[in-house]
Amino acid sequence: MMSHSPVIPRRSRRDARSRAGFSVLELLVVVAILLILFTMYWGFAGKNTRVGERKSCAKNLQRTLIAMEIFATDHGGKFPEVPGAKTPAEALDLLLPKYTVDASAFICPASKDAELPSGASIAKQKISYAYFMGRRKGQAGELLFSDRQVDALPKTAGQAAFSTTGQAPGNNHGNAGGNFLFSDGRVEW
Repeated sequence: MMSHSPVIPRRSRRDARSRAGFSVLELLVVVAILLILFTMYWGFAGKNTRVGERKSCAKNLQRTLIAMEIFATDHGGKFPEVPGAKTPAEALDLLLPKYTVDASAFICPASKDAELPSGASIAKQKISYAYFMGRRKGQAGELLFSDRQVDALPKTAGQAAFSTTGQAPGNNHGNAGGNFLFSDGRVEW
């Protein structure tokens, strides 16, 4: 008994092979769809990240205000002040470690500033915020803090406090602006 296998015409074999995989066109379409979805996801995630950083920044400023209010209660209503201070960190160092040990509140999450050691002195460290010394507890509506500004000069209405190009200084949030914290706890973007 002889086994006889059927002969498959050449054309049928070629068709069977071509149906077994994907064509280059199909693969390109799938890759293009994946790229579009990836771009859409990260585009929306990037915007949400920036909004989240702004909110975290505002919360940092409010946490710092709480420590400052406790400090003021112990110091006749005066917020931290160091005559001749060259940086805000020199004055805010008075808050550590007695009034707060959380030095992370002095770093804006949107900035590229390095983390600060908890509870340690920050007098010689770089912080992300501008601090307006000379204020007292209970002065409603007084500006206390802001994101790092373009310079330390007084600003007039309409003058840019933050970078308009996204370049340093004053670019915690790129060229999108910055937060202002007032003595009543209100934060304005």
